[in-house]
Amino acid sequence: RVPGKASQQQVWFRHRDPLPDDHVLHICALAYMSDLTLLGSAQVNHLEVRKHMNIASLDHAMWFMRPFRADEWLLYDQSSPSATGGRALTQGKIFNQYGEMVAAVMQEGLTRYNRGFVPPAE
Repeated sequence: RVPGKASQQQVWFRHRDPLPDDHVLHICALAYMSDLTLLGSAQVNHLEVRKHMNIASLDHAMWFMRPFRADEWLLYDQSSPSATGGRALTQGKIFNQYGEMVAAVMQEGLTRYNRGFVPPAE
């Protein structure tokens, strides 16, 4: 990890099946999907030990900016400005296929090495 440099990743995603025209359903689908990869952004600079780690969401907040469809392609721009002491702060911005931000996300997560794994010295 480079001190002072946030871990970053971008993910394209969508619900694989067409969804009905119910905006609340699209919000619920996006809220669920937004939790699937965000904590992974805290592990980007630790790829060599990533497979030896468990992560869990502690809290997850979202803000919705404009209507969207969860069954259309969305770009999830993710970063982790801080990961230390077994905790990670992650943030994300979700854009529709026209480049408009449709949602913002903040999440704090717990990170732990698997039992018995000794990480390499830095």
